[in-house]
Order: sequence, then structure tokens, then C-alpha cells
Amino acid sequence: MASPDNQRHTFEQVIQERSKKPRYRGTTIPVHRYHKCSNPYCGDNIELTLKLNQASDTIEEIKFQGEGCAISIASADLMAGYVQGKSISEALKMIESFHSMMQGETEFPRELQKLNLLKGVSNFPLRVKCATLGWKTLKAAIESSAPMT
Repeated sequence: MASPDNQRHTFEQVIQERSKKPRYRGTTIPVHRYHKCSNPYCGDNIELTLKLNQASDTIEEIKFQGEGCAISIASADLMAGYVQGKSISEALKMIESFHSMMQGETEFPRELQKLNLLKGVSNFPLRVKCATLGWKTLKAAIESSAPMT
């Protein structure tokens, strides 16, 4: 088991890397689902687009744009990496699990361990809103029936 100092260092590294150079920044082409959410406490804004497969049951591609604190951008980027290629039902389960983790209730399995790095944010209630913004935006985009116009 990693020491608290190692976990903190890894957390900081991942947050820094993913917030400065997000891997999933942009807009999907075409846009099958779109949603935008903001966190007024911190000024974070996330605009998320999804490209779905032909049956509209799998996320083929996910991209986001926006600005905000390092935690909100890094969390959105990590989320995108883990939900791309997943079915809609798998993505919704991951969203539910992430929200449970932010309440200190669960952790993700080993294959999703980078998401567990964000568990420490649950100790800071105002920062939880930053970490969950991308996830909240994804859920709203999935539940939306119309693409961006």
C-alpha cells in the first residue's frame, strides 16, 4: 500500500499533468450529445460533447472544453479517458460510483485506480463541486436527447 506522502505526490502529479495538457480537449465531430455546466463557487465551466455509435448506446468519443481550476479540468479529462468506448449504462454506473466516492463511500476497482486519486478531494466539500463538474455534465449530456444546434 502506498504511503500517504506517495499518494499525495501522485495526486499532485496527475492533477498537474491532466489540467495543463488535457488529452480530451476539443469537440467531437459529429456532436450527438452536448451539455454545458458551471460551478459558480469557483468559476469552472465545462462544455462536453459526445459522439455515439450508430445504435446510440456506446460513447465512441468524448471531448470537453472549458476553463476552471486544476481539479475540475483534471477530473473531466480523467473521466473522459475512462468512459470513452464504454456503453451508456457503464458510463452511468461510473458516474454513480464517482459521486459515491466523493461522499467517501466507495473506491473504483484497480483497473480504474487513477480515479481513486481524486478520493482525497472528498475531504474538502467546496472542491468536491470542482471534481464532480465534468461527471455532472456527462450525465446531463447522456440524458439529453438532442445534439448541439
